[in-house]
Parts: sequence; structure tokens; C-alpha cells
Amino acid sequence: MTAHAPTHDLVVRNARGILTGLRGAAERRTGDLRIRDGRIAQIGDIPALPGDRVLDARGGVVTPGLVSTHHHLFQSMLKGVPSAIDAPLETWLRLVPTSYWNRLDEDALQTAALVGMAELLLSGCTTVADHHYLFADSYRYDPAAVLFETADRLGLRLVLARGGTTRTRAFDTDDILPTPTEPLDVMLRRVGDLVSRYHDPSPDSRRRIVIAPNTPTWGVTPDELRELAHAARAMGIGLHSHLSETGNYVRYCRETHNMRPVQFVAEHGWTGPDVWFAHLVHLDHSEIAILAETGTGMAHCPQSNCRLGSGIAPAPDLDRLGGRVSLAVDGAASNEACDMAAEMHCAWMVHRAAHGAAAIRCEDVLRWSTAGGARVLGLPDLGTVAEGQVADLVVHGLDQPRHAGLFDPLIAPVASGAGSVRHVLSAGRPVVVDGAIPGLDLPALLHHARAVVTRIARQEDLVC
Repeated sequence: MTAHAPTHDLVVRNARGILTGLRGAAERRTGDLRIRDGRIAQIGDIPALPGDRVLDARGGVVTPGLVSTHHHLFQSMLKGVPSAIDAPLETWLRLVPTSYWNRLDEDALQTAALVGMAELLLSGCTTVADHHYLFADSYRYDPAAVLFETADRLGLRLVLARGGTTRTRAFDTDDILPTPTEPLDVMLRRVGDLVSRYHDPSPDSRRRIVIAPNTPTWGVTPDELRELAHAARAMGIGLHSHLSETGNYVRYCRETHNMRPVQFVAEHGWTGPDVWFAHLVHLDHSEIAILAETGTGMAHCPQSNCRLGSGIAPAPDLDRLGGRVSLAVDGAASNEACDMAAEMHCAWMVHRAAHGAAAIRCEDVLRWSTAGGARVLGLPDLGTVAEGQVADLVVHGLDQPRHAGLFDPLIAPVASGAGSVRHVLSAGRPVVVDGAIPGLDLPALLHHARAVVTRIARQEDLVC
């Protein structure tokens, strides 16, 4: 291409600076960004070329698109259930997802997915791993299709962590319809079908499938856990689950298997760079070492863990050992939101509250939320602002009162609390423009969501 040949490039100009998601001296850069064919072609002093399109980031901060590595999108229609608002995890599970799962018809899931993904996108998130575990034989719709179609509509990358159990978990009442179970061979056959329909193993994939039983300790038997690990690796897909969210996880595992949870999953093939766990709140030093040595990832969910009173995961300790740490919003029924900017702010605060003001920096939290998430999900072409990387980018505005007076404006996306996302690009394509999602009638969506919640709350019987 000659210097005067017309281009179709997008050039992001006039930002105050860039937080790259990288470590060390490379974590900050300045200058403009040229985007060509969905990737970052150049950063720095960029001359104008004929045909350039310009995105004015004046006064803002550019970061990579945020990556949320653990979510339950269906829960966006189950926020703030009064009976469970002050309940710990085990009681909350009974009172919310286990009590309401059979009331979620196709319209409820579509609405929940659209609300959840819109909130993620408007907070700067471009990639989400959704742990969906409701696949009932009675359903007259395909939950996976609903989730992928919604992600495509909004321009998000979606990793579907296909959940489920082979065993029913007992609760303290018989009044609850148990969540769906399925034999292991059926689960694996259905996962294989999803892989053939959706899974893209490329390093910049928009669609991934992973195997994700609800818990390694309660949801399947130890032998089935091994079979799941073997099957996932034979299919070339990853493994995901919850682990050590509360002290009960640890007590159960010690009493039943005479070992701690991370030791237990390691014994059954569930460690390695293709594995990540949500929460990991209650770890000892030996477990943190196992995670770091094997490259097993953490999806750190500070707001949900705070909301349920579960504790604070030792994310900085794992990070210091070279382990893989990412950030996630978890389900909105235990968070009441799915805002990645708020999640970053919480992560920055809780570790300082627990371990002192030097426990974690804003730049570290941003790295967990971008490069860390991309690494955990096995998407190496995402998560950093660097030449050659995919142009999943966010322009964070600094035009709210909370931003006034900042000596260091680049830390605003983490330090200033609630975000002010101005633009979001997915592979160079604008998916948020001037703080809005093109083509999405947000007032109409919120009105419909209120009707869905009213119906779910009043409904006694539902055939999905």
C-alpha cells in the first residue's frame, strides 16, 4: 500500500493514555491507535491517511475490552429476591436458583441474557464466560442457542461453560423441584453436539464451549470427574466449575475425601492451563502453590463473595506466584448487577481492606480483568493493547464529577468506581457508541424485564 492509497482503517485519536493490560514498563502507553482488519496495526504518532475513519477518544483512557470469566446470565431476572437478600450461599442456592429455575421460559432467558450482556457491554466487557447449568428435558427451547444468538446480536464473545449435574443435591426442605440432572453419557453427548455446532478453537474465537459441572465435589462422582476431564481433552475444550466458595466446600471435601478441594481436583485430572475455577475463596498455601504450578486459573468474583458473606479470595497471592488470575461478575442474583467496572473497583478495595494499602494496584486489577481473563479462557490474541492484537478496545470517558481532580487519570477506570464507558470496539467494530448500544431500545428492554420479573414472582406452575 502506497502512502496515498485510500484505507478503510479506524484510527483512535486524542486519548489521554492507554492502559495496555501488560506488565511492567509496558503497562502504559501514549499515542493513537490504527486499527486494520480488526486488529491493532500501529500505536503512537500516527499520520492521517486518505480514507481513515476517526474515533475521537479526546480526554478518555483506552483499555483492552474487559473479560468476565464466570457468569450466570439467567440470573439477571432473579436479582434481590427478598427471602434470600441476607442469606449465605447454601441457603441462597435453595431460595433463588433452585426455587426459581423452573419458571424461566424462553422469553425469561432471552430477556435475562439481553439485560446481562447489555450491562456487561456498557461497562466495557467484550468477552464473557457464561456458566449455564439449566438444560432440562422439559424445555421446549435450546438455552445454548438463545445465549449465542444474544451474544451475536450485541457483538460479545461468548464462552459457554456448559454446566449440569448427574446427582441431585439435597436441601433442607422437600418443597423444591430439584434442578435438572442427566446421566454422564447424555451430558457428554450433548456437550459434543454443542462443540460441533459452536466451538471455534481459534485464538480470537467468538464462540467457545467448555465442560462445566456445577461443582466437582457435589455435582458428579469422583469417577465421573475423571471421565469429564478425559472427554474434554479428547474434544479439545476446557474445564470449568465452582470451587472452595465457602468453608463448607473445604469441610465436605476433608470429611468425604480426606483432602482439601484443590488437592481433590488435582487427583482427578482437573488442574492445568485448560482448567479454571470460580471463587477459590478458601485456599491454604499448598493449594495456591498447586494452582500456580499447574497454571490452573482463578475467576475472582469479589462482589458476589462479599454479598454472600463468603470471604475474599487470595487473588494477589496467586498472582504473585505467577498464577493465572482473572475477574468475573458472577450471577446477578448474588451481585444484583453485572458491571465489570464496579467489579474492578471492588477488587481494588477489598484486598486493601484485608491486607493493607499496598496489597494491590489499579494496574494489577486492570490486568486481571483483561489479559488475565483472556489467558484463563485460552484466547491469547485478546486482552492487551499491543500491535497485532485483536482490537477489542474500550474508551473510558473522564467527564463525570468523580473524575475531576485526578492527578493520574489513567487509573480512573478502576479507582473512580462506577464506570463511564464512552465507546467499545469488538475486533474494531463499534458495539457501544457514545455510551449506547446501537440498535438496542434500552427503555423498552427495561420495561419488558419488569414484566418478566412480575410474572416469575407470581407464577406457581410453568411448563417451559
